[in-house]
Amino acid sequence: MMNSLWIAKTGMTAQQTQLDVISHNLATVPTSRNFTQGSLQETKNNLDVAINGNGFSEVTMPDGTLGYTRDGSFQVDAQGRLVTSSGLPVANGITIPQGVTSVSISADGIVSALISGNTQPQQLGSLAMSSFINPAGLEPIGQNLFKESAASGQPQQGTPGTNGLGFIKQGFLESSNINVVEELVNMIQTQRAYEMNSKAIQTSDQMLAKLSQL
Repeated sequence: MMNSLWIAKTGMTAQQTQLDVISHNLATVPTSRNFTQGSLQETKNNLDVAINGNGFSEVTMPDGTLGYTRDGSFQVDAQGRLVTSSGLPVANGITIPQGVTSVSISADGIVSALISGNTQPQQLGSLAMSSFINPAGLEPIGQNLFKESAASGQPQQGTPGTNGLGFIKQGFLESSNINVVEELVNMIQTQRAYEMNSKAIQTSDQMLAKLSQL
């Protein structure tokens, strides 16, 4: 009987430790910046781009400074500018003219468009990219955007595919590498295991109480 109490107590201690670890993981999700490569998911949208490798796309912030993102779900705004999902223009100011039938973005970031009535595509500009010595030091400013900080170091600008920068992959988006759902499932499973060990202690305690009354 005493063995059952000890086993249940040991189980509760182990589950409590596991809960502490999961709680820490969940608590640090909003502040932990993990820029390891996520898997690339095909969207077939020719304005979606994923960075296959290191680096960040540059965007122009409202105050004229540069922001940095790996979110390549670009779109065209009412003025024809290539912008992020939150409406910020890409750094080099690429504009998609009217009458465009298709847009192509090369692996090295060159944006071209085929305009109705023309047989040859017209080059519109190129996507600007930067890397950082310590990307984890970038300051998050919301909407998948970051800005330079003393901890990140200065941006090292370059062409996609050169100087350690990743290539551009048109028609794909990078999926998140933070799995909050998995952590929540683990937390529920751990809580239930903790409750089972707690009930085992209660049962053993009740049986000991009855034995003492005999």
